[in-house]
Amino acid sequence: MEFTEWIRGRTDEQLRALVSARPELITPVPAHLEGLASRAASPSAIARVLDRLDRFTLAVVETLAVREEPLPKDALRDLIAAALSDDDEARDPEPALTCALDKLRELALVYGCDDALRLGPGVRKVLDDPAGLGPCAADAFRHHAPEQLAEMADDIAPGTTGSGKERLAAALADPADLIADVSPEARAALDQLAWGPPTGRVPNARREVRIASARSPIEELLARGLLAATGEESVTLPREVALYLRGGRVHRGLLAVPPPLRGKARDQKLADRTAAGQAFSFVRSVEELCERWSVDPPGVLRTGGLGVRDLKRTAAELDVPEWVAALVVEVAHAAGLIAAGGGVDGEWLPTSGYDLWRVRPTADRWVTLASTWLHMDRVPGLVGDRDDRDRPLNALHTDLRRSSAPGVRAATLGVLAAEPGLAPDRDSVLERLAWEQPRRRGPLREQLTEFTLREAEQMGVTGLGALSVHGRLLAEGGDAAAALAPLLPEPVDHVLLQADLTAVAPGPLTSELNRWMTLTADVESKGGATVYRFSEESIRRALDAGHGAEELVSMLARHSATPVPQALSYLVTDVARRHGRIRVGTASAYIRCDDPALLDQITADRRSAALRLRRLAPTVIASRSSRAALVDSLRAMGYAPVAESLDGDVIISQLESRRTEGVAPVRAVSAPNGLDPEVAAAAVRALRAGDAAHLSRREPVDAPGGIPRGPATATISALQEAIKQGVRVWIGYLDSQGNATSRILEPARMEGGYLTAYDETRAAVHRFALHRITGVSGL
Repeated sequence: MEFTEWIRGRTDEQLRALVSARPELITPVPAHLEGLASRAASPSAIARVLDRLDRFTLAVVETLAVREEPLPKDALRDLIAAALSDDDEARDPEPALTCALDKLRELALVYGCDDALRLGPGVRKVLDDPAGLGPCAADAFRHHAPEQLAEMADDIAPGTTGSGKERLAAALADPADLIADVSPEARAALDQLAWGPPTGRVPNARREVRIASARSPIEELLARGLLAATGEESVTLPREVALYLRGGRVHRGLLAVPPPLRGKARDQKLADRTAAGQAFSFVRSVEELCERWSVDPPGVLRTGGLGVRDLKRTAAELDVPEWVAALVVEVAHAAGLIAAGGGVDGEWLPTSGYDLWRVRPTADRWVTLASTWLHMDRVPGLVGDRDDRDRPLNALHTDLRRSSAPGVRAATLGVLAAEPGLAPDRDSVLERLAWEQPRRRGPLREQLTEFTLREAEQMGVTGLGALSVHGRLLAEGGDAAAALAPLLPEPVDHVLLQADLTAVAPGPLTSELNRWMTLTADVESKGGATVYRFSEESIRRALDAGHGAEELVSMLARHSATPVPQALSYLVTDVARRHGRIRVGTASAYIRCDDPALLDQITADRRSAALRLRRLAPTVIASRSSRAALVDSLRAMGYAPVAESLDGDVIISQLESRRTEGVAPVRAVSAPNGLDPEVAAAAVRALRAGDAAHLSRREPVDAPGGIPRGPATATISALQEAIKQGVRVWIGYLDSQGNATSRILEPARMEGGYLTAYDETRAAVHRFALHRITGVSGL
């Protein structure tokens, strides 16, 4: 109740700060402030807010957790000062400590005045081995038999009175003499456990051993209570022993400020221009991917995802490494630009959303892609790795989801934003993240950080390793498109045609001209200038798409800064002259030509034997091959046929691009402290009104002449305190028929909505549903 009253005494401004920093406390809004206090003390809510604390602030919480409460601020300051690293010895911890305590009070993790600081209820239970310290002696030996504890106490504390556990705990409160008596090997084992983790594994840990019969270093420690057996093969170091070995310090090497970033200084303008170039290239890669897949879509694997061969082919077509191709594919999918569709087996096709996306300005298109990357839970960097069953992880597969990915990307960009113009190295970024969010460390987090740095550079969020201005605005939710637009290269609407049947694009082409050039010519090389090469195959590809010879020459003349070379004009004219002279239909397939001599030449060619040709008329030949196979075979023989429909019309092979219905693109999620101020203010008003009504009708905890009754929050708090103190309580309980009864219990633990306790009225251990307990009273 003390914590609840402290919450009730907070000002409206302080409550707004609390619910803004911890929005999960008002989802939904509790009925009153007691409900808010109870929710703030729940393990899930505490774990969530602890995960957001930096290393120094978390160290303050851990120091309070391992010391007796209440703890004055002066004593806390001395403990923190002793824990500072050698680099911070001359630093006064007072400013950082004051700031940390203000933050912890705002988060309701610490309450009370500076003379009596206390942790919020439930915080100690959530902290596993705070500061690498094990349980106190009383908890470490609670599962030992009383006879064994009495024997240990007789050995290490002869002449003392009390229970074995009490005598043992009193002796371990000052373990200097006990530690001095052990061998150097045993002392070395203690030193290994001193700074955590405090647990170890030894065979037959529960063996009964006395000081006189100890033969090994481990037995020396077990006999003196310097190690406590917690299982058949596990031991732990009692907290009192560890603190003595640490010289009274709770932490070591503590930094009051974030570790500095190391790296190369970059000119910000140069970094911005470099990032803009990368951003433009990434947008073009996504556009080229969708254009290619609209014509020749890859299939969807039976298990979902994109095949390895299809990814390799996509990487070759985009002229990028495979990991970049995977990034392009994943971002385009998450943005809703491609999706699974098509036939029975499924194909990866562009969506109708792609048609809307591609007509927008380049800067806006990049913001869509970059924002999607920042907030999506898919990890393209895992493509090519193997899962737990040693199966490869394919692009677009559901196994690429990692819930922590958006948070890691945001945190990494936050580190880069801390020092503008600096390209920090990988190790310093990991060190800073480890300080900012120490409870979220792990191999996966390091891997995700490396992926973020690599992908941010590829997408143009960073340039030369330094965060760009538009990248900073993207992370902060600003107008990144406005900052990026002036830096983007200006698209050109012309090429330079050369006599060797090549065309040089002196810069990035406009979207329409780029699509037309990709259709008419093959990309030979990319870089500052893109080189395209015209060939019979590329010209025929354009003719197959419905363009005429005159149209092609006209387009070349209109978009070329140089005259159309005669060789290119001849190439277009020659291919167009031969294009369509032979028409292929379905007989299965047939060949039709107005020139009988040309058909004679085909039938006489030995290479046509496999086609099983049959002359139906002077101008018609039938074949058992399919139309597509017949067209391909004749082209391989050096002819230039075109396919025709049953009506005799030329089939335009690329007249329409295919589309499918897309999935909803990834939406940006609000930051943990991004609660709308108006929502916070309304929630506080509702809490105040509900609390006033609750106080006006609240019954006393101990109703005269009846069973205990009280609010649920007070009941939970009282049971938690009883478990902590190990005392008996009197409770009111409703049975399955709704009849009110009373029980005298010795609570043991509370989890999953149930209380496990020893029921003295029935002399047995029972589980009680918490929602059926009407109230609690002490005995």
